[in-house]
Amino acid sequence: MEYKDYYKILGVEKNALQADIKKAYRALAKKYHPDKNKDDTTAENKFKDISEAYEVLGDKDKRSQYDQLGSNWRQFQQGGRPGGGAYQGQPGGGFTQEDINDMFGGGGGGFSDFFQQFFGGGGGFGQGTAGRGRTRKGQDYQAEMEITLDEAYQGTSRLIATDNQQLRITTKPGVADGQTLRIKGKGGPAAGGGDNGDLYIKVHLRPHSKFERKGDDLYADLNLDMYTAILGGETHVDTMSGKLKLNIPAGTQNGKTLRLRGKGMPHYGKPDQHGDLYVKINVLLPADLSKEERDLLERLRELRHAKAS
Repeated sequence: MEYKDYYKILGVEKNALQADIKKAYRALAKKYHPDKNKDDTTAENKFKDISEAYEVLGDKDKRSQYDQLGSNWRQFQQGGRPGGGAYQGQPGGGFTQEDINDMFGGGGGGFSDFFQQFFGGGGGFGQGTAGRGRTRKGQDYQAEMEITLDEAYQGTSRLIATDNQQLRITTKPGVADGQTLRIKGKGGPAAGGGDNGDLYIKVHLRPHSKFERKGDDLYADLNLDMYTAILGGETHVDTMSGKLKLNIPAGTQNGKTLRLRGKGMPHYGKPDQHGDLYVKINVLLPADLSKEERDLLERLRELRHAKAS
């Protein structure tokens, strides 16, 4: 079992002030928070390690007891009695599991095996427990909700059932597929008068029939008749906010992509800013030509060959 160096995880020295520990934790938690790192397992695990480290080092008593355990952790794992620095609850020296539970408030949790083995629980990422004489945060809940791309564009709401109650969850415009929303205090109740846990909701977007989303940009296809592609002209294109008149330059080639600035998805939390819409041109050739049309096209081909020769 790997030893957890909580100081190293938070990037602070062992003599760091509590204020410095708190500052380091906040910076790292913000960087690796699930809301900013969707579907990133590495960031998720990092966030859990950071939360676990701060659970211990952020509390003066826990930190002191963790420092006492120090290099004796392997002896404790093997059931030995490390000499010196005896915990007061164990006159003979060393730490028993009961001592550790007294220190850190026994019970299960969502932390690592190291934490569970030596510290017996204590809140945890996504798990709240009540220790002896200490208040603990309630359990975090997980839920999922599915919305359409149009709803993601405009913002929407859903009713989520949890703990025999219904909560109306509102999403801001621009919410992304796989994004996790945190609803503070709407998780499980805490024993001993602590804070409620949080509710984490993962958002899923249904596929759209016309648009493909990549970040805040949208991609779509536009079928265009051959004559407009050759001669240029006006056509209409669908956007998330309605149809838009689009000028087609003369000589537009099949497969060309036109960029419509600001016609993509709104940036989450910044509804006045949008991504772009990229429209790929698909030139459609005419079928079932009449004799007159074929004659005209033949004449056009002759003119092109004469010009090239």
